[in-house]
Amino acid sequence: MTKGYFFDTYATIELIDGNPAYAPYKDAAPAFTKLNLFEVYFYLLRTFGIDAADKFNSHNYDLALDFGPEVIREAAQLKFQVNRNISMTDAIGYVIAGKLGLRFLTGDKQFEDLPNVEFVK
Repeated sequence: MTKGYFFDTYATIELIDGNPAYAPYKDAAPAFTKLNLFEVYFYLLRTFGIDAADKFNSHNYDLALDFGPEVIREAAQLKFQVNRNISMTDAIGYVIAGKLGLRFLTGDKQFEDLPNVEFVK
């Protein structure tokens, strides 16, 4: 895949776990925030231990995107307007994806019918 994608935490974990549905995205340069990095770190810590979590963190920390108050504002408005149980981390990621012209890659059903989403289960 040569398109740009914002990988939400779900997509990142599915790729790490080897879900074949995510194989086409393995060579994509992922975008994600430090919030996603935290969530993936926690998953790896719980599932594979501290060494795997630290390795992922050290390889990806400098790639993680930061965001400012305008993203917080838009993400909170999105969460309010769509009236769905989406996480703050995902709302922020979805807004950043749109701002960067990236598709929001997820398997989270809350995003399945939203624009600019690449839904993969």
